[in-house]
Amino acid sequence: MAATTSRSPITPLYSQIRRPNSNSFITLKLLKRRHNIVFHACDGSSSADKSNQKNQPIKLQKLIEGYPYEFNSKDSPPSLPRPLTSAKLSNLTLEGSLLRVAYQGVRGAYSESAAEKAYPNCEPVPCEQFDTAFEAVESWLVDRAVLPIENSLGGSIHRNYDLLLRHRLHIVGEVKLEIRHCLLANHGVEIQDLKRVLSHPQALAQCENTLTKLGLVREAVDDTAGAAKHVAFHKIMDAGAVASMAAAKIYGLNVLAQDIQDDSDNVTRFLMLAREPIIPGTDKPFKTSIVFSLEEGPGMLFKALAVFAMRNINLTKIESRPLQKQALQTLADSSIGFPKYFPYLFYVDFETSMADERAQNALAHLNEFATFMRVLGSYPADTGLP
Repeated sequence: MAATTSRSPITPLYSQIRRPNSNSFITLKLLKRRHNIVFHACDGSSSADKSNQKNQPIKLQKLIEGYPYEFNSKDSPPSLPRPLTSAKLSNLTLEGSLLRVAYQGVRGAYSESAAEKAYPNCEPVPCEQFDTAFEAVESWLVDRAVLPIENSLGGSIHRNYDLLLRHRLHIVGEVKLEIRHCLLANHGVEIQDLKRVLSHPQALAQCENTLTKLGLVREAVDDTAGAAKHVAFHKIMDAGAVASMAAAKIYGLNVLAQDIQDDSDNVTRFLMLAREPIIPGTDKPFKTSIVFSLEEGPGMLFKALAVFAMRNINLTKIESRPLQKQALQTLADSSIGFPKYFPYLFYVDFETSMADERAQNALAHLNEFATFMRVLGSYPADTGLP
């Protein structure tokens, strides 16, 4: 039976929030010792209420009596965080002292697990989009962001490469997470009852063989945990979700099958982002990430990479991305009319700390002929097992 891929009609996955009572207000307070902005909600709630709110997500600016917000839709109970949106960033509030770490997705996402691995005992903060996570850090609403940059099977997450250049955050670390997909469904549903399965496009692709054998129609949605949430809250009995074991526990789903990915070597690398860079050292393995552009011409990329080879610096990754808003084609003097060049940015990771003189000399050399160069971060490498 041939399976097809379609776009799920669940748009968006998240419920809408009603405008709360306008009687509540907030006051802004700066904590000098952390240089963080903390918003205090003045709604007359008791200390017990505030204690219960400690683990809640960033909330809307105005609070309603008895609870900080209410939902129109029954599929998003107030006990679960609602992902941030860029439109709500300027109105979000929360009081707390834990390190707050933004990630993209909803509760149960692999990115949440990566955030908790990168920063144990942190307060993970769900964000609707990658852009929102960047903006939340820049706006001092969270302390860090942990976002995926590449997967061992699916390749690079190009959106985050572009956002690294658009925003002024610094890479302060990396963490690798083993991805283990599960087939989830509501209790009482058996595998033979399923007709379709929902998940992120990469997750569906990584489980292609298993899903084909089951004859399931694939439906792409925004993220794996969001698929599990939708299946659970809408009590769908003919559809399953490909997501994590954590998502199954959070949304009360039954695990029909574990480790359904086609390749067991499935690892995602995440970047840890902050407003300020860390001071690089030489006491442990370090990586440095840079981005640069070059003039068009024969051997220019070879010349750029040679500055590392001649100093015995190992490159671990090179990624090219079109130079946005300047990607104009110039036709060669040929009747065929092929483009002569296409402006590119080159993202490079190499295994040397910026505290090492070799790295400093290599970048000084590269800067002599690069048209643009920026150091995105010099940070401890994750040398452990996922």
